[in-house]
Amino acid sequence: MCGCSTHRSQEAGRTGVPEAGGLTLRVEDMTCGHCAGTIRKAVEAALPGTQVDPDPATRLVTVRGPADLPAVRAAIAAAGYTPSAA
Repeated sequence: MCGCSTHRSQEAGRTGVPEAGGLTLRVEDMTCGHCAGTIRKAVEAALPGTQVDPDPATRLVTVRGPADLPAVRAAIAAAGYTPSAA
């Protein structure tokens, strides 16, 4: 988990509204763009073919593509973060 507060989100300006057809999880310990990038890489590496949209501002992670909830949670947890229901 990233403890910094100096990184700015690359996702700034997003509305934070989850997209239809995807899994959405809340990750309270995702605090910056660095955290978001770590989560994106972890999920996309563990579940090829997925598209991951982490938003530190809303602390939501939306995953689209061939993935199931337990696998997404496991990938996020393996990256050092704590996923929960959105």
